[in-house]
Amino acid sequence: MTSLPSELDADLARKVLDAQPFSRLLGARIAAFGDGAATLELDIRDEHRQQNGFVHGGVLSYAADNAITFAAGSALGPAVLTAGFSIQYMRPAVGTVLRARATVVHAGRRQAVVRCDLFCVDTEGTDGTEGTETLCAVAQGTVLNSA
Repeated sequence: MTSLPSELDADLARKVLDAQPFSRLLGARIAAFGDGAATLELDIRDEHRQQNGFVHGGVLSYAADNAITFAAGSALGPAVLTAGFSIQYMRPAVGTVLRARATVVHAGRRQAVVRCDLFCVDTEGTDGTEGTETLCAVAQGTVLNSA
């Protein structure tokens, strides 16, 4: 049995995400990680949309769940599991990139409460700058240290 390091760093977080077949299927990536925070991104493809052209709620929920768990992992260590989360959809998700930015609100020894804001980013500007972020959902979750 291989023992895991006691702390996660950004490289290990990326390897953990890449080890998840569903995350690879969606094309998710860790854009930022550490100090009780994590940002997960994915390029929005047609396969991520529902019948009206908006990003499917299941994709938003996936992004929130994983960002919440990775943020908690940066505070509690790598042996974490989501105990539960809720999500509030605020507006239809449209754009080119989905960004889930999670931050630990409170962490104890065995659990953390984490908030996640989900943004859609529209097309980049002609000068190469990033497009505008639009808040489309907010989530909150509880993550447990399973060690």
